[in-house]
Amino acid sequence: QVQIVESGGGLVQPGGSLTLSCAASGITFNNYDISWYRQPPGQQRAMVAGISSGGRTNYVDSVKGRFTISRDNAKSTVYLRMNSLKPEDTAVYTCRADHVFVYWGQGTQVTVSS
Repeated sequence: QVQIVESGGGLVQPGGSLTLSCAASGITFNNYDISWYRQPPGQQRAMVAGISSGGRTNYVDSVKGRFTISRDNAKSTVYLRMNSLKPEDTAVYTCRADHVFVYWGQGTQVTVSS
């Protein structure tokens, strides 16, 4: 049974930091490209950052220089380190695992507010 579980969300003040985790089980994690998506209130879900099975990373322009995606294959986990958070980063953040099949997690809420 495949499970994709996000954690680490919460309430943070503008300028603060959070690290999200995406833990996978039931898949050969090393083979999967992993992406973080976010859906702000009233908007569509869009990709924020991705890391390939080989470790190549990509980011949407609005988070470049502030967010860092990384993976620990030994722990079957991908991390999203988010610095200098802004109110517009408020969203539900969801993890996607992509190889032959695509799997999604349930998401974790990030709220940036004073």
